[in-house]
Amino acid sequence: MTGAIVLLSAGLDSTVAFKRAFDTFDTVVCLTFNYHQRSASREITSAAAICKKFNCEHHVINLPWYKDFSGSLTTDKELPAPSQNDLDDLKRSEQTARNVWVPARNIVFLSIAAAFAEEKGFDNIVAGFNSEEATTFPDNTPEFIELINRTMEYATLNHPVIFAPVRDLDKEEIVRLGIKIKAPMEYSWSCYTAGPVPCDICESCARRKRAFKRAGIPDPLISSEGKS
Repeated sequence: MTGAIVLLSAGLDSTVAFKRAFDTFDTVVCLTFNYHQRSASREITSAAAICKKFNCEHHVINLPWYKDFSGSLTTDKELPAPSQNDLDDLKRSEQTARNVWVPARNIVFLSIAAAFAEEKGFDNIVAGFNSEEATTFPDNTPEFIELINRTMEYATLNHPVIFAPVRDLDKEEIVRLGIKIKAPMEYSWSCYTAGPVPCDICESCARRKRAFKRAGIPDPLISSEGKS
């Protein structure tokens, strides 16, 4: 029997990665992290809904010490609000990435996932790393994945590896894949805030909006929330 631990924030990327994992492995167990990000409550609710729909084990991992860290995701600092044109401006995107950076977040998440994988005897850890975010977030890159896999050879007994099914895709391609594999994108939540509806201002909302527009597909979340 094959198994995987899925890092499920319920964002667009992790939701599509989850569905690919669900279709690939015999068993998936999902982890959602509460690191006192603004969107925590909505991420947890959305991830729980996805797991309920697919009858998957779900754990919420609390990381309370992150609340004392700086950064606009975990404090009340103003969130960057890039325009659609800014999204392809590398300098502006790098500045936005610095503003929303959470110290060592992904490696913390992966370390916890590795512990779950080792305990359950699973060989895979699933993450929504993708090419669009890899341009500004080094912990989304293929090089990062390779280094983590090498680290797992020393840090664990069973050596789980990263399964990143959207690693080479941009957001538009992720949307298209999500439609193809029937990912539950209507439950996904990309906004940096907790709602009740997406802010339509933050970078994550902007990238999601562009992705669905370029794919020529209505955003199922927006349709279900009744926001045009």
